[in-house]
Amino acid sequence: MAYDPQGFLKHDRIDTPKRPASERVRDWQPIYLRAKDEIVEQQASRCMDCGVAFCHSGCPLGNLIPEWNEFVARGDWATASERLHATNNFPEFTGWICPAPCEAACVLALNTDPVTIKQVEVSIVEHAFDDGLVEPQPPAERTGARVAVVGSGPAGLAAAQQLTRAGHTITVFERDDRLGGLLRYGIPDFKMPKDIIDRRIEQMRAEGTAFEVSTDIGPDDVAALRRDYDAVVLAVGALAPRELSTPGRDLRGVHQAMEYLPLGNRVQAGDIDAPEIGASGKHVIIVGGGDTAADCLGTANRQGALSVTVLDHNPRPASRSGLVNPVWPSAPSSRGVSPAHDEGVHEAWAREVVAFLGDDDGTLRAVLVEEVEIMRVDGQREFRPVVGSQTELPADLVLLAAGFVGTDVPELLAALGAEPVAGRGTVNIDDRWQTAADGVYACGDATRGASLVVWAIAEGRACAAAVDAALTGLSELPQPVRPHAVAL
Repeated sequence: MAYDPQGFLKHDRIDTPKRPASERVRDWQPIYLRAKDEIVEQQASRCMDCGVAFCHSGCPLGNLIPEWNEFVARGDWATASERLHATNNFPEFTGWICPAPCEAACVLALNTDPVTIKQVEVSIVEHAFDDGLVEPQPPAERTGARVAVVGSGPAGLAAAQQLTRAGHTITVFERDDRLGGLLRYGIPDFKMPKDIIDRRIEQMRAEGTAFEVSTDIGPDDVAALRRDYDAVVLAVGALAPRELSTPGRDLRGVHQAMEYLPLGNRVQAGDIDAPEIGASGKHVIIVGGGDTAADCLGTANRQGALSVTVLDHNPRPASRSGLVNPVWPSAPSSRGVSPAHDEGVHEAWAREVVAFLGDDDGTLRAVLVEEVEIMRVDGQREFRPVVGSQTELPADLVLLAAGFVGTDVPELLAALGAEPVAGRGTVNIDDRWQTAADGVYACGDATRGASLVVWAIAEGRACAAAVDAALTGLSELPQPVRPHAVAL
């Protein structure tokens, strides 16, 4: 199609097509379909090429969104791929699962629907793979420095790829049997297919990055890390779950979400025939209203749950008639919004669990809940129970998706000499991404707390630049973000 710089005046937003809910809930194939090229090119033409492009401020990676939008609108997919990969190692990861704060910051969102930036992004990278444009980029020479990266989630993979391309010898250690971190074990296959991880790992291996799976780095390994490597990057995530002290927590049938979700991934990978914790034929209660809760919801429905109820102590968010952003350019609350909610759910807003109720044999049978209302006490938000509002909900399976409270490897951090942030459970770093221990760096959820994939990639890239500079004296790697937590 011919490029039209006034596309934003002529074309409405067309979102990425989804498979019908009644169809997709019966399998584990991806929810989203691939948009047609002509539609994507038209949607890219809606970009206004703003003098001040606020989508940049919405994207932690600083993606060159107006640039690759224009190339796509002109049908130049190859150059669009070059500009996209200039700032993002794994645009297919963000294209599948990032909530797109860039779209909320799009200037069009002031009074109409923003550009379908995610749709354009994932279309570019799929074109690039189809056309053989995603090739290994091994370094021209090696520095001789060796770096260990602990964790193979998006932060660890981004740091490893950047450091490998800078000429260092990198080994990534992963405690699971496959690479990818939460991308692999945690995000359901219907939300993000796993072959997109494998093809990137293939590229990284060809560039020279080494991987060690089923390798749980612990305190006993610290001496070897120090001896064999010039630097260590901690990209261990923030997988320590928020726990509940609610009566009945120890009943059979009450589980943390991350005990449940990886089992679904393993079934789809062919490792097991059926999950040890499953929802088939059960009344399921999910405690929490974020992305993890939505992933549990979609998984439970696909496993054949009799009913799924999501409990959230927050009030129901105000409905939005369109994508106009009332708090532009900040991202509005999207709590509870997910394709999984179109597949069948009972939503119970402003509810908290009072107790888990069980039979005499210790098996869960119900959840006692009550309504709550938000009060402001000395400027702080408190949830107060509504008198006389307690009710029982039948439950055979409860999944706790109430968030995460930091890393789950405190012994390793202590052995390395990396100090935690008081009250957060994350790793403290200075303005060079270094922990309190010399030569030990950290990035991603390990320092930030549970966050978005786009932040993980951005921090992995920035951390790599800091490590490269420390090892060589000067780094030419891009530094997209500055540390959010600075040791004083």
